[in-house]
Amino acid sequence: MKKLTAGILAHVDAGKTTLSEAMLYHCGMIRRLGRVDNRDAFLDTEDMERKRGITIFSKQALLRYKDMEITLLDTPGHVDFSAEMERSLQVLDYAVLLISASDGVQGHTKTLWRLLERYRIPTVLFFNKMDQQGTDQTLLLAKKEALLAESRELTGGGVVDFSRPDTEDFYENIAVCEEAVLERFLESGAIEQKEIAGLISERKLFPCFFGSALRMEGVAELLEGLLCYTEERSYQKDGAFAARVYKISRDKQGNRLTFLKVTGGSLKVRDELQGRMPGEEDALWREKVTQIRSYSGEKYDTADSAEAGGIYAVTGLSYTMPGDGLGEEKGAILPVLEPVLTYQVYLPEDVQAAAALLLLRQLEEEEPQLHIIWEEKLQEIHVQLMGQVQLEVLQNMIKERFRMAVDFGPGNIVYKETIADVVEGVGHFEPLRHYAEVQLRLEPGEPGSGVQIGMDCSEDVLDKNWQRLILTHLEEREHKGVLTGSVITDIRITLTGGKAHLKHTEGGDFRQATYRAVRQGLMQAEPVLLEPFYEFVLEIPAKMVGRAMTDIERMQGKITAPEISGIRAYLRGRAPVACLQDYQREVAAYTKGQGHLSCQPGGYAPCHNTAEVVEKIGYDPDMDTDNPSSSVFCAHGAGFLVPWYEAPSYMHVESGIKAQKGETGQIEERIRLRQEERDKDRESRVAIGTEEIDAILAGASHANSRPGGSGRKWNAKTKRRAEGSGFSSKSGGEQEGVSGKTLKYGAEKVRETGKRKERKKEYLLVDGYNIIFAWEDLKEISEVSIDGARGKLLDILCNYQGMRQCEVIAVFDAYRVKGHDTEMLDYHNIHVVYTKEAETADQYIERFSHENGRKYDVTVATSDGLEQIIIRGQGCRLLSARELKTEIDYYSQNLRTDYLDRMGGGKRYLLDGLEEKVREGMEQGGGFPGGSS
Repeated sequence: MKKLTAGILAHVDAGKTTLSEAMLYHCGMIRRLGRVDNRDAFLDTEDMERKRGITIFSKQALLRYKDMEITLLDTPGHVDFSAEMERSLQVLDYAVLLISASDGVQGHTKTLWRLLERYRIPTVLFFNKMDQQGTDQTLLLAKKEALLAESRELTGGGVVDFSRPDTEDFYENIAVCEEAVLERFLESGAIEQKEIAGLISERKLFPCFFGSALRMEGVAELLEGLLCYTEERSYQKDGAFAARVYKISRDKQGNRLTFLKVTGGSLKVRDELQGRMPGEEDALWREKVTQIRSYSGEKYDTADSAEAGGIYAVTGLSYTMPGDGLGEEKGAILPVLEPVLTYQVYLPEDVQAAAALLLLRQLEEEEPQLHIIWEEKLQEIHVQLMGQVQLEVLQNMIKERFRMAVDFGPGNIVYKETIADVVEGVGHFEPLRHYAEVQLRLEPGEPGSGVQIGMDCSEDVLDKNWQRLILTHLEEREHKGVLTGSVITDIRITLTGGKAHLKHTEGGDFRQATYRAVRQGLMQAEPVLLEPFYEFVLEIPAKMVGRAMTDIERMQGKITAPEISGIRAYLRGRAPVACLQDYQREVAAYTKGQGHLSCQPGGYAPCHNTAEVVEKIGYDPDMDTDNPSSSVFCAHGAGFLVPWYEAPSYMHVESGIKAQKGETGQIEERIRLRQEERDKDRESRVAIGTEEIDAILAGASHANSRPGGSGRKWNAKTKRRAEGSGFSSKSGGEQEGVSGKTLKYGAEKVRETGKRKERKKEYLLVDGYNIIFAWEDLKEISEVSIDGARGKLLDILCNYQGMRQCEVIAVFDAYRVKGHDTEMLDYHNIHVVYTKEAETADQYIERFSHENGRKYDVTVATSDGLEQIIIRGQGCRLLSARELKTEIDYYSQNLRTDYLDRMGGGKRYLLDGLEEKVREGMEQGGGFPGGSS
């Protein structure tokens, strides 16, 4: 029996679900015909779908026709749910593109065709609703010819009417699709059925059928065409298991379902699968399949195994995502369609943002067109989606599934960024005992090309394994632009050079150098802000064409010549989403309900109001510590930061770009002007007062509450003052634009208003070798004996622990000792850690801070500038090497002074006895004798 996976695609209201219903009924799979308007269609299983009369989620049904078994996928037609449809394309063998005869080829139909071309899916056309054209045969024939001509314009040729195989020109029209077939046809006068199927499979021929799904007309011919003119895809059924995930869902009991198509081998219950953790490059998950289901509508049958070519839903997998490849099916397929609008989520006052975020992540898994974003700095949840209909559906889903009533803020546009010139980006990462340098060439790409990665670097300059690692780091994340912090696109990044160190280079070093090189290049380049556009068709009364053309011109849109058909007019064009998103209401108002606006995504293009958008967003790339543009160099045993505009002069590898005459000066002048602008901007910032700090604290505490809720104290003036205030992350804890008095007052306000908590246990982590090489006395000892310097530092820390009464952990590198595992031991009253092989002290401290920074009061002592930035982000306190020495000296001096005071000015020789007792107490595990301090 031939087995196929076929999907039905169409623009909204073309009759997809009705055709699916008709095919199932004709094959005897259902006993009665359901209807969308009666809310009893077999594949509309969700309440929201039945209420709205549209398909929101892709569904599958199993049908058998003669010697053929088809797994039929019914996909959404509304543009807001296009991403759900696109995911289904990844698993189709054939597609039925449905076109409403009354509407013809719509804008969304063109989008569907482009996707079918991208995924190379053989396609059959079905013109539905032919019964609405009347019964006059002459008019019907003229309508068919018009539809065929329109579809040939869409496909570029190859469309043949298969509803009339007995006509004289039937085989001739097929033969002209392929030169070799034409020669055989001219010799024999016939074309074999197998040859026709081959042309369809190669997308050189597109069969076309006409009918009315509601009246069951043309359905039998369509099924017969699929039986005769399709080829079953061949799979390696005895080979290794391979599958492509196309959908994540949950059943009524809350079980997570992974829908997949098996493309090789077989899968059995209790088989173990593995894959990469979402968002983590190196981590893997391993889980067992607990159940295999074969769905048809809402019902399913369980199976012991999943065979190649079939569509199944499996349970037991927690980390799969749509587009993932499993087994031998490597790599994830990225979607073409992306959200264009973003909204802030306002939560109920009794719901914590962290809890709501976990629930919303479930919906993000199930709906590929929904992006959930957590704004860490603002403590806000944002959603990115396609349009208003999807927003309303999302709101209902959250309410029904999680019993949580949420609201949304006003919609904003999802902007992107690119560059207008060619620049070289350089990044250097060299804290103590680390080393990596990267050089990249950044060039503008073609519109819609995304981010393209390439190499132009000799292996004599940088080994191949390091080059591949750099490419991996370029691809593993989305890089942000410098105008608004939006994701970059339409850019070509080429690796042109780099450098590694024989002993000190680790894999993570190139990750840091690569990120910094991209950012440094973006800071130099001339940035271009991009905004999403809609391609639209506006249908209005002909007498209102003038008003519509004026509106479109006002909205920065472009249109072709109006098409007049009787009393109706059609305007086709392109306009920014920001201008067009609310225009449908305006059209309905001035046409008194007689106008209709149809939109579909039209890609990105330069923004029409860049200056206004940049000012409104107020993004400062220098303050974005998550995306640094500076480089890290090493001197005197510690890393130091070099700003992006000075980094090229510090680099160790010669520039890979040969600038043309005059270009170097232009780039340097642009860098100088931008730096002056940033300096002026910082100077213009004023310190904020206590009222503004209170407002910021209140806003952060209720960032996701509804406007007007009990926690929100923002007003326009406060918001403007807060956005214009400058907080920076300078070393040593200095803050720009905020006085020490103000910060102290703000900290007191937090302590006063916050809930009283028990005092957290205190930890001090000391980066051992960093401190040794930063203190002159220990550095001198290390030149003679590193063991002696290490022992001296541990003795000093023992004394400090006895005075300070906190947990002290000294961390030393042992990452070059082959086979060494993490070693932890006690040295008197402190703890000492020697890291395992391939782990540096920095990495251990960063991991400890990440895991414990929120639970305990953690302070890290290091002078490594980069590590300070990372540690600060984990909520830990910092001490530089100099500050640690000052604090130890302070406690030692106070100890001596206090004791002399208690002894009435006593004798100097008593101090030696006191220190002896302190040491004895430490050796016994305590602090001071008797427990006093």
